[in-house]
Amino acid sequence: MNCLECGEKIIGRSDKKFCNDACRNAYNNKQNKDSTNLMRNINNKLRKNYRILTEVNIDGKTKISKSKLESIGFDFDYFTNIKVYKNGSEYKFIYDYGYKLLEEDFVLIVKNQA
Repeated sequence: MNCLECGEKIIGRSDKKFCNDACRNAYNNKQNKDSTNLMRNINNKLRKNYRILTEVNIDGKTKISKSKLESIGFDFDYFTNIKVYKNGSEYKFIYDYGYKLLEEDFVLIVKNQA
């Protein structure tokens, strides 16, 4: 059998697909390139949003203007989950930091203690 990446003859076990780790890594990186770039970009946006929330939410609960968050790079399109509480309040979370849109262009930021 020949290596799926470079075509060299494989020596060793009969179920081997690659001649070495470098070829295996190169092959898998090519296979996952498109989805990896998409996921990397989304994860970078989530990380940036998370970092911003941790920096502005010093006291565990903070009220800040939506425009201020946007001006420092927060992207409201990226979050990890939505939680609706019994009282009807809807919070969007980025891992353990959540925010709720308030009236008059304000946002309430909280840290989930669970």
